[in-house]
Amino acid sequence: MPKVLRIINRLNLGGPTYNAAYLTKYLEPEFETLLVSGMKDENEESSEFIVRNLDLHPLYIPEMYRELNPFKDYKSYYRLRKIIEEFKPDIVHTHAAKAGAVGRLAAIHSGVKVIVHTFHGHVFHSYFNPVKTRMFLGIERYLAKRTTRIIAISSLQLNELVNVYSIAPANKFSVVPLGFDLDKFETNQESKRKEFRAKYNLDDDEIAIGIVGRLVPVKNHDLFLKALKIVSQKTTKKIRAFIIGDGEQRQQVEQTAAKLGLSFDNNNLQAKNILTFTSWIKDIDVSNAGMDILALTSFNEGTPVSLIEAQASSLPIVSTDVGGIRDIVIDGETALLSPSNNEEEFAANLLLLVENDEIRQQMSFKGAGHVKSRFSYQRLCADMSATYQTLLA
Repeated sequence: MPKVLRIINRLNLGGPTYNAAYLTKYLEPEFETLLVSGMKDENEESSEFIVRNLDLHPLYIPEMYRELNPFKDYKSYYRLRKIIEEFKPDIVHTHAAKAGAVGRLAAIHSGVKVIVHTFHGHVFHSYFNPVKTRMFLGIERYLAKRTTRIIAISSLQLNELVNVYSIAPANKFSVVPLGFDLDKFETNQESKRKEFRAKYNLDDDEIAIGIVGRLVPVKNHDLFLKALKIVSQKTTKKIRAFIIGDGEQRQQVEQTAAKLGLSFDNNNLQAKNILTFTSWIKDIDVSNAGMDILALTSFNEGTPVSLIEAQASSLPIVSTDVGGIRDIVIDGETALLSPSNNEEEFAANLLLLVENDEIRQQMSFKGAGHVKSRFSYQRLCADMSATYQTLLA
């Protein structure tokens, strides 16, 4: 059977980890896959439970981290050269930026015939200063010339990569949306809702608003806090907000909340503050069941997993209109979208969902059906298998 060497930046909570794990597990026995991973950052929650639950045993490269480090990156490159020499893959498939750079270079210099790279997002705006951004663009354009097939996870992302950033011509790309196990978000929702709301002392008439993701600059949690402040001053309803996740900006986000006069706690289960920092929650199906609205405020996104999971959980969404978000939600039907960092419009959309029970219920009914067929892991594996077979032929 053909061999696939699958290389991912790190096993942190998010779409890339789920998709690398599902492709490793469910493309067998058609393809033999070796999963190789770098190391997660210290402030990230490990998602090793995802690969453990699938009985997968990744090979780790201790020098490969998300951040640039020429010495460690050089050692990672040579470790990957050795792995390629021993495993002798027919395909090397890299996921995300760091694995894509180091892994593709190793594959190119090792003479691998089929090299595939998936852009799970990109770092071409809202991450780095202009000098670094130009450097990364140059690296990606060089690597694209030596890559057999580039995978975009949405048509909007494809348009950006081809027409905005000129990474490669369109005929170099395939669009393969992400895939997940979404069944758990539809099962036992009532009992899960009771469990979450009892844990956090939520009354039946309190509207719970959640935002899920790393606490890093690109996620723009300040917009969420400013909108929460506006809504709290205008609404007649009782509201509670939950920031689910953690990261390098945790202290800064807490400081912003304090400046805005938002009372908050750090997972105090009996507190009745308007805002709770929960840190990471692994059973996101349970927390989603306890919510009434899910928010996203990012400057830049590829295909945000939290919005797919929210729709599978029948949650209405308030989000910024960035990246590939329009490829996964229906504006006005499953989500209300506003321009990036527009405090007034985002707050107005959030207030509308808080105040209007009927609109909230109407939007919640449409989400699950919208995402289930489009973002299942079964569809992901079928699409990727067809792509591999075409490239090998």
